[in-house]
Amino acid sequence: MKLADAGKTGAERRAQLTRQQVVTAAVELADRDGIDSISMRRLAQELGIEAMSLYTHVRNKDDLLDGIVDAVIGTIPVDAGAADWRTSLRQMALGARGVMLRHPWAPRAIETRTAPGPAALTYINAILGILRGGGFSIAQTHRALHILGSRLLGFTQELFDDSPDADPEDAPSLPPGFAAAFPYAAEMALAVTHGGALGPCDDDGEFEFALDFILDGLDRFRRSPATEPRSAHRTT
Repeated sequence: MKLADAGKTGAERRAQLTRQQVVTAAVELADRDGIDSISMRRLAQELGIEAMSLYTHVRNKDDLLDGIVDAVIGTIPVDAGAADWRTSLRQMALGARGVMLRHPWAPRAIETRTAPGPAALTYINAILGILRGGGFSIAQTHRALHILGSRLLGFTQELFDDSPDADPEDAPSLPPGFAAAFPYAAEMALAVTHGGALGPCDDDGEFEFALDFILDGLDRFRRSPATEPRSAHRTT
Protein backbone atom coordinates (compact mmCIF):
# COMPACT_ATOMS: atom_id res chain seq x y z
CA MET A 1 0.00 0.00 0.00
CA LYS A 2 1.33 3.45 -0.90
CA LEU A 3 2.10 5.96 1.86
CA ALA A 4 -0.43 8.40 0.39
CA ASP A 5 -3.16 5.85 1.12
CA ALA A 6 -2.02 4.98 4.64
CA GLY A 7 -4.47 7.30 6.40
CA LYS A 8 -7.50 6.34 4.34
CA THR A 9 -10.16 3.92 5.51
CA GLY A 10 -10.89 0.74 3.60
CA ALA A 11 -14.14 2.24 2.30
CA GLU A 12 -12.29 5.30 0.98
CA ARG A 13 -9.71 3.16 -0.79
CA ARG A 14 -12.43 0.99 -2.35
CA ALA A 15 -14.34 4.06 -3.56
CA GLN A 16 -11.30 5.56 -5.25
CA LEU A 17 -9.92 2.35 -6.73
CA THR A 18 -10.09 1.81 -10.52
CA ARG A 19 -9.45 -1.22 -12.71
CA GLN A 20 -6.29 0.40 -14.03
CA GLN A 21 -4.96 0.82 -10.48
CA VAL A 22 -5.77 -2.82 -9.72
CA VAL A 23 -3.94 -3.99 -12.85
CA THR A 24 -0.97 -1.70 -12.16
CA ALA A 25 -0.67 -3.05 -8.61
CA ALA A 26 -0.80 -6.62 -9.95
CA VAL A 27 1.98 -5.89 -12.45
CA GLU A 28 4.11 -4.40 -9.67
CA LEU A 29 3.47 -7.46 -7.50
CA ALA A 30 4.42 -9.84 -10.31
CA ASP A 31 7.58 -7.81 -11.03
CA ARG A 32 8.59 -8.05 -7.38
CA ASP A 33 7.53 -11.58 -6.43
CA GLY A 34 6.82 -13.41 -9.69
CA ILE A 35 3.63 -14.40 -11.48
CA ASP A 36 2.92 -17.21 -9.00
CA SER A 37 2.45 -14.58 -6.28
CA ILE A 38 -0.68 -13.26 -8.00
CA SER A 39 -3.88 -14.13 -6.19
CA MET A 40 -6.96 -12.13 -5.38
CA ARG A 41 -6.22 -12.34 -1.65
CA ARG A 42 -2.58 -11.28 -2.02
CA LEU A 43 -3.43 -8.40 -4.35
CA ALA A 44 -6.15 -7.18 -1.99
CA GLN A 45 -3.60 -7.11 0.82
CA GLU A 46 -1.29 -5.05 -1.36
CA LEU A 47 -4.09 -2.58 -2.02
CA GLY A 48 -5.29 -2.50 1.60
CA ILE A 49 -8.79 -3.73 0.81
CA GLU A 50 -10.83 -6.90 1.23
CA ALA A 51 -10.48 -9.54 -1.48
CA MET A 52 -14.19 -9.38 -2.35
CA SER A 53 -13.79 -5.69 -3.22
CA LEU A 54 -11.56 -6.61 -6.16
CA TYR A 55 -14.48 -8.25 -7.93
CA THR A 56 -15.90 -4.78 -8.56
CA HIS A 57 -12.99 -4.24 -10.96
CA VAL A 58 -12.04 -7.72 -12.23
CA ARG A 59 -14.35 -10.68 -12.72
CA ASN A 60 -11.86 -13.30 -11.50
CA LYS A 61 -8.18 -14.19 -11.54
CA ASP A 62 -8.27 -14.99 -15.27
CA ASP A 63 -9.67 -11.55 -15.98
CA LEU A 64 -6.89 -10.07 -13.83
CA LEU A 65 -4.23 -12.03 -15.74
CA ASP A 66 -5.77 -10.90 -19.03
CA GLY A 67 -5.49 -7.33 -17.76
CA ILE A 68 -1.86 -7.48 -16.66
CA VAL A 69 -0.75 -9.22 -19.86
CA ASP A 70 -2.50 -6.62 -21.98
CA ALA A 71 -1.05 -3.83 -19.84
CA VAL A 72 2.49 -5.11 -20.41
CA ILE A 73 1.95 -5.57 -24.16
CA GLY A 74 0.56 -2.05 -24.25
CA THR A 75 3.98 -0.70 -23.25
CA ILE A 76 5.71 -2.18 -26.31
CA PRO A 77 6.66 0.68 -28.67
CA VAL A 78 4.80 0.50 -31.99
CA ASP A 79 7.14 1.78 -34.67
CA ALA A 80 5.44 1.91 -38.05
CA GLY A 81 7.37 4.96 -39.25
CA ALA A 82 10.69 3.41 -40.20
CA ALA A 83 12.02 3.55 -43.74
CA ASP A 84 11.00 -0.03 -44.56
CA TRP A 85 8.98 -2.93 -43.18
CA ARG A 86 12.03 -4.91 -42.12
CA THR A 87 13.43 -2.09 -39.99
CA SER A 88 10.02 -1.44 -38.43
CA LEU A 89 9.49 -5.07 -37.44
CA ARG A 90 13.04 -5.39 -36.14
CA GLN A 91 12.69 -2.30 -33.97
CA MET A 92 9.32 -3.48 -32.64
CA ALA A 93 10.60 -6.97 -31.81
CA LEU A 94 13.66 -5.57 -30.03
CA GLY A 95 11.47 -3.06 -28.20
CA ALA A 96 9.22 -5.94 -27.15
CA ARG A 97 12.25 -7.85 -25.90
CA GLY A 98 13.19 -4.92 -23.71
CA VAL A 99 9.70 -4.98 -22.21
CA MET A 100 9.90 -8.74 -21.57
CA LEU A 101 13.26 -8.36 -19.85
CA ARG A 102 11.72 -5.76 -17.52
CA HIS A 103 8.85 -8.15 -16.79
CA PRO A 104 10.46 -11.63 -16.88
CA TRP A 105 7.22 -13.30 -15.76
CA ALA A 106 5.31 -11.98 -18.78
CA PRO A 107 6.22 -14.57 -21.46
CA ARG A 108 4.82 -17.43 -19.38
CA ALA A 109 1.70 -15.42 -18.59
CA ILE A 110 1.21 -14.48 -22.25
CA GLU A 111 1.34 -18.14 -23.26
CA THR A 112 -1.57 -18.94 -20.94
CA ARG A 113 -3.94 -16.35 -22.42
CA THR A 114 -6.50 -17.56 -24.95
CA ALA A 115 -7.63 -14.27 -26.52
CA PRO A 116 -5.79 -11.00 -27.21
CA GLY A 117 -6.86 -7.88 -25.34
CA PRO A 118 -7.23 -4.39 -26.81
CA ALA A 119 -3.51 -3.52 -26.55
CA ALA A 120 -2.49 -6.85 -28.05
CA LEU A 121 -4.93 -6.37 -30.93
CA THR A 122 -3.55 -2.88 -31.54
CA TYR A 123 -0.03 -4.29 -31.63
CA ILE A 124 -0.93 -7.19 -33.92
CA ASN A 125 -2.85 -4.84 -36.22
CA ALA A 126 0.22 -2.61 -36.49
CA ILE A 127 2.38 -5.61 -37.41
CA LEU A 128 -0.09 -6.73 -40.06
CA GLY A 129 -0.23 -3.19 -41.46
CA ILE A 130 3.57 -3.05 -41.72
CA LEU A 131 3.69 -6.36 -43.59
CA ARG A 132 0.86 -5.45 -45.94
CA GLY A 133 2.34 -1.99 -46.53
CA GLY A 134 5.69 -3.65 -47.21
CA GLY A 135 4.33 -5.60 -50.15
CA PHE A 136 3.34 -8.90 -48.55
CA SER A 137 0.17 -10.47 -49.90
CA ILE A 138 -2.50 -11.46 -47.40
CA ALA A 139 -1.38 -15.10 -47.66
CA GLN A 140 2.28 -14.15 -47.23
CA THR A 141 1.37 -11.96 -44.27
CA HIS A 142 -0.43 -14.87 -42.63
CA ARG A 143 2.59 -17.12 -43.12
CA ALA A 144 5.00 -14.43 -41.89
CA LEU A 145 2.99 -13.97 -38.69
CA HIS A 146 3.29 -17.69 -37.94
CA ILE A 147 7.01 -17.76 -38.74
CA LEU A 148 7.81 -14.77 -36.53
CA GLY A 149 5.59 -16.06 -33.75
CA SER A 150 6.41 -14.96 -30.21
CA ARG A 151 9.56 -13.15 -31.39
CA LEU A 152 7.25 -10.25 -32.22
CA LEU A 153 6.49 -10.13 -28.49
CA GLY A 154 10.15 -10.31 -27.53
CA PHE A 155 10.59 -13.91 -26.46
CA THR A 156 11.08 -17.41 -27.84
CA GLN A 157 10.52 -20.94 -26.61
CA GLU A 158 13.92 -22.64 -26.41
CA LEU A 159 14.49 -26.37 -26.83
CA PHE A 160 16.84 -26.42 -23.86
CA ASP A 161 18.23 -24.02 -21.28
CA ASP A 162 21.87 -23.06 -21.86
CA SER A 163 21.55 -19.63 -20.27
CA PRO A 164 24.48 -18.08 -18.37
CA ASP A 165 22.43 -18.38 -15.17
CA ALA A 166 23.39 -22.05 -14.93
CA ASP A 167 26.06 -22.95 -12.38
CA PRO A 168 29.36 -23.23 -14.30
CA GLU A 169 30.51 -25.97 -11.92
CA ASP A 170 27.46 -28.11 -12.64
CA ALA A 171 27.25 -27.61 -16.39
CA PRO A 172 30.15 -29.91 -17.46
CA SER A 173 28.96 -32.76 -15.18
CA LEU A 174 27.17 -35.30 -17.34
CA PRO A 175 25.68 -38.53 -15.97
CA PRO A 176 27.70 -41.71 -16.57
CA GLY A 177 26.99 -43.11 -20.02
CA PHE A 178 25.29 -39.92 -21.22
CA ALA A 179 27.94 -39.10 -23.82
CA ALA A 180 27.88 -42.62 -25.22
CA ALA A 181 24.09 -42.67 -25.49
CA PHE A 182 23.63 -39.08 -26.67
CA PRO A 183 26.93 -38.00 -28.25
CA TYR A 184 25.68 -34.89 -30.04
CA ALA A 185 23.68 -33.63 -27.04
CA ALA A 186 26.76 -34.16 -24.84
CA GLU A 187 28.95 -32.34 -27.37
CA MET A 188 26.60 -29.33 -27.33
CA ALA A 189 26.20 -29.35 -23.54
CA LEU A 190 29.96 -29.23 -23.04
CA ALA A 191 30.50 -26.64 -25.79
CA VAL A 192 28.22 -24.05 -24.19
CA THR A 193 29.81 -24.20 -20.74
CA HIS A 194 32.03 -21.34 -19.60
CA GLY A 195 35.15 -23.30 -20.54
CA GLY A 196 33.72 -24.81 -23.71
CA ALA A 197 34.35 -23.88 -27.33
CA LEU A 198 31.21 -21.75 -27.62
CA GLY A 199 31.10 -20.30 -24.14
CA PRO A 200 27.83 -19.35 -22.41
CA CYS A 201 25.05 -18.18 -24.70
CA ASP A 202 24.34 -14.48 -25.13
CA ASP A 203 20.54 -14.58 -25.05
CA ASP A 204 20.15 -11.12 -26.56
CA GLY A 205 22.64 -11.93 -29.30
CA GLU A 206 20.87 -15.19 -30.12
CA PHE A 207 17.52 -13.41 -30.22
CA GLU A 208 18.80 -10.77 -32.66
CA PHE A 209 20.57 -13.36 -34.82
CA ALA A 210 17.43 -15.47 -35.18
CA LEU A 211 15.28 -12.38 -35.79
CA ASP A 212 17.57 -11.10 -38.55
CA PHE A 213 17.77 -14.58 -40.08
CA ILE A 214 13.98 -14.80 -40.24
CA LEU A 215 13.55 -11.26 -41.58
CA ASP A 216 16.09 -11.96 -44.34
CA GLY A 217 14.18 -15.10 -45.28
CA LEU A 218 10.85 -13.26 -45.27
CA ASP A 219 12.32 -10.63 -47.60
CA ARG A 220 13.28 -13.33 -50.11
CA PHE A 221 9.88 -14.95 -49.62
CA ARG A 222 8.15 -11.62 -50.33
CA ARG A 223 10.12 -11.00 -53.54
CA SER A 224 9.84 -14.52 -54.94
CA PRO A 225 7.45 -14.72 -57.90
CA ALA A 226 5.84 -17.95 -56.71
CA THR A 227 5.49 -17.71 -52.98
CA GLU A 228 1.76 -18.03 -52.40
CA PRO A 229 1.59 -20.70 -49.69
CA ARG A 230 -0.60 -23.69 -50.23
CA SER A 231 -3.59 -23.98 -47.97
CA ALA A 232 -3.03 -26.02 -44.86
CA HIS A 233 -6.52 -27.45 -45.30
CA ARG A 234 -6.91 -30.21 -47.88
CA THR A 235 -10.12 -31.70 -49.09
CA THR A 236 -10.46 -35.43 -49.38
